[in-house]
Amino acid sequence: MGTFVVKGGRPLKGEITPQGAKNEALQVISAVLLTPQKVTISNIPNILDVMKLIQLLSKMGVAVAKVDESTYTFEAKNVNFDYLKTDDYRKDASSLRGSIMVVGPLLARYGKGFIPRPGGDKIGRRRLDTHFIGFEKLGAKFNFDANDSFFTVEANELRGTYMLLDEASVTGTANIVMAATMAKGTTTIYNAACEPYVQQLCKMLNRMGAKISGVGSNLLTIEGVEELGGTEHRLLPDMIEIGSFIGLAAMTHSEITIKDVSYPDLGIIPDSFRRLGIKMELRGDDIYIPAQDHYEIDTFIDGSILTIADAPWPGLTPDLLSIFLVVATQANGSVLIHQKMFESRLFFVDKLIDMGAQIILCDPHRATVIGHDNKIKLRPTVMSSPDIRAGVALLIAALSADGTSVIHNIDQIDRGYQNIDLRLNALGANISRGL
Repeated sequence: MGTFVVKGGRPLKGEITPQGAKNEALQVISAVLLTPQKVTISNIPNILDVMKLIQLLSKMGVAVAKVDESTYTFEAKNVNFDYLKTDDYRKDASSLRGSIMVVGPLLARYGKGFIPRPGGDKIGRRRLDTHFIGFEKLGAKFNFDANDSFFTVEANELRGTYMLLDEASVTGTANIVMAATMAKGTTTIYNAACEPYVQQLCKMLNRMGAKISGVGSNLLTIEGVEELGGTEHRLLPDMIEIGSFIGLAAMTHSEITIKDVSYPDLGIIPDSFRRLGIKMELRGDDIYIPAQDHYEIDTFIDGSILTIADAPWPGLTPDLLSIFLVVATQANGSVLIHQKMFESRLFFVDKLIDMGAQIILCDPHRATVIGHDNKIKLRPTVMSSPDIRAGVALLIAALSADGTSVIHNIDQIDRGYQNIDLRLNALGANISRGL
């Protein structure tokens, strides 16, 4: 496990370009299994989770070629199902949460899919029921071997149907959509997730020959087709990185321009940061954040304490609540952070409290932050990254603290952020890696 040594307390300045969207990458890369033809995907981030998925597909028999630093071609002419029964596959797939996304395409094209229980962040329960209930509604038979935690779905023929998802799961929606693209008849998915990641996947599938309507809404209709072909696709910039950089600029009193953000796809993220008092300007498709020594948290109209909570899109993405929480520690005012989706994601606040932050952890889902208004700086400390998003929140805290902090277990951060230390050092940060 690697370590970041962070010398904080210095403002940053300059331009930074967000990487391609990790969550989108895991979906669209899995979708290449739907066709034997060549699929070219660009703006792929060079991060651990995405590279693991590409390596997994290669071992499955997909011909993978690297065109340039962020562009790959994929040709899934044949899938090696013998590999899917090996211990290597169990090990490779179980280490990656996104491996669940290969099941839908395999089921659609081959009528069967296998996956061990996926791993990922320790942020609480992330059940897979939505995926497999959806597959069953399409006519697949589901089996879970509790002894070795292995999932199997099989179908002689998938048939379109109406389904109401029990939750607006992003990955569940994506997986079911991919399975339904080649089902017989029409599939209607109500309470579908409509995040930009799912929209991008549906647009890509339509270019491949799928017939999906309702893209961008919570009601998707998929008319099954016989086969899908190749296409070219470019990933959106990562909205979580963009939000992280907005928070970083505020916490470190930095003047930063975030380039090429695809602003219309950010939803309420910029306005949510504005409610914390953070100033920003849209310049073309860039976000400019001026250096500011003071930012004041808004209140509700009746004067009551502001609540920032996650919600299905177009609500606020849960992946950014860790950033909002850490940024609020130096704001003027108080805010309640309500993490509805995951019950363990706020447990990193003890590390911020050790740094001097004023936070009350109300329960596993809610934390009240009383901001210091930059009058009391956070203290440097030694800490460990519990997951990807909390890890970056702690990195932002360390960059704002006067002195040297050490962050262990940065493999978690590397899973979601490409060369984050080098990119921030180019803005004036002082982050070094240790063993």
